[in-house]
Amino acid sequence: MRGATIALLCLTLLGAAPTQAPTSAINGMLADGATYAIEVPADWNGTLLLYSHGYVTPGEPNPAYDASDLRTAAYLLAHRFALAGSSYASTGYAVADGLRDQIDVLDLFAKRVGKPKHTIAWGHSMGGIITAGLVQTHPERFAGALPMCGVLAGTTAGWNGLAVAEHAFKTLLAAHDPLKEARLADPLANVALATQRATEAAATPTGRARLALVAALDGIPAWYPPTAVEPSETAAKTDALIAWLRRVFVPFAFGYRAELEKRAGGNLSSTTGFSYTSAFDSLVERELIAKLYRSADLDLRADLRALDAAPPLTADLPAMLYAMRNIDLNGRITIPVLTLHTVADGLVPVNEEAAYASAVASAGKSALLRQLFVKRAGHCAFTSAESIAALHLIERRVVTGRWDDEPPAALNDRALLYGDEYNSSPPAFVQFTPPPMVGR
Repeated sequence: MRGATIALLCLTLLGAAPTQAPTSAINGMLADGATYAIEVPADWNGTLLLYSHGYVTPGEPNPAYDASDLRTAAYLLAHRFALAGSSYASTGYAVADGLRDQIDVLDLFAKRVGKPKHTIAWGHSMGGIITAGLVQTHPERFAGALPMCGVLAGTTAGWNGLAVAEHAFKTLLAAHDPLKEARLADPLANVALATQRATEAAATPTGRARLALVAALDGIPAWYPPTAVEPSETAAKTDALIAWLRRVFVPFAFGYRAELEKRAGGNLSSTTGFSYTSAFDSLVERELIAKLYRSADLDLRADLRALDAAPPLTADLPAMLYAMRNIDLNGRITIPVLTLHTVADGLVPVNEEAAYASAVASAGKSALLRQLFVKRAGHCAFTSAESIAALHLIERRVVTGRWDDEPPAALNDRALLYGDEYNSSPPAFVQFTPPPMVGR
């Protein structure tokens, strides 16, 4: 199963899980063709965990998931939690399907099993935006939520931000090529061309400087792969930016976008009104980029002016409306929400957390939000113990009505109590303020 593992925190549990009681499994198909999975222990404690899975590449298998992985599912069931989730009716950016199908699973659960005492929504990546969307649109169905490594800027802002970086890539690295930023007719050829240009650029100082600028505009971190120590040298940081860009940014920006455009009925992204010159000073890696430009004897400000002068990418109104419905996050939460993100996520950059916190603050709901950060590279790269600690926090908030505002060091100590089985790496909760998003 996808995403980082998560398990139930129990304050008295320091060792092995208790013997699991017999479990009832209910599987089937919803009216729209989505499959679902429900598991209920015989001694169910009354709490249901509704899991929303992440992006599934079109053409890949699409089974139902009720937890992030089998070990986690067994652990949760052993601690008397019921699990449920659906496959969604389609693959790709299936947010609309997820919002509908997950509520249908809740309805089915109530009919087949009974009404839960508490329902906590949780999910990873695209499942994170579905989780946040569920508690925004159906708050009465949930007691709390844990979106993890989620697309929490919302669909419009998230894809606009990607478009800002796409526009820079096209303008600086493929201006005379038939590379398409949007309205993709042949996504495979488009990705192949973008990959070729990125590979060529990575071989020259000029190209590396411009690739680093594109990556930084998208919020990509200068830390890759997840197993590596965070780099400090210019060359290693640049290599990390370029690796994320080639492996993740290029396929999503220039290829997978086509699947969403088909759903939305056109291009949902816009760079209208965006100023690259103004945005540069807010980039996390601005000093690195400036250094790379100087080393390449390249005029950074000239490139920024060229980006500002290029005709903007414009969106199609029907697609914009589709994106807003599926879904933009307004921050008007009415139940407690805890988020979890690694600080160096190159697929869903951590600055999406800043956008969500800003929306929640604007709505006057900051008291209902807490955000946790793990100092590690990777997308959804949490250990089981870190995920356990996060679930404990949201469960405690649901039960007690108040947050346990434990500092990162205390959370790390708590995570260590679960032993080596759940600590594949040392726990790495850290105090962190995510940078603002550009282009959002």
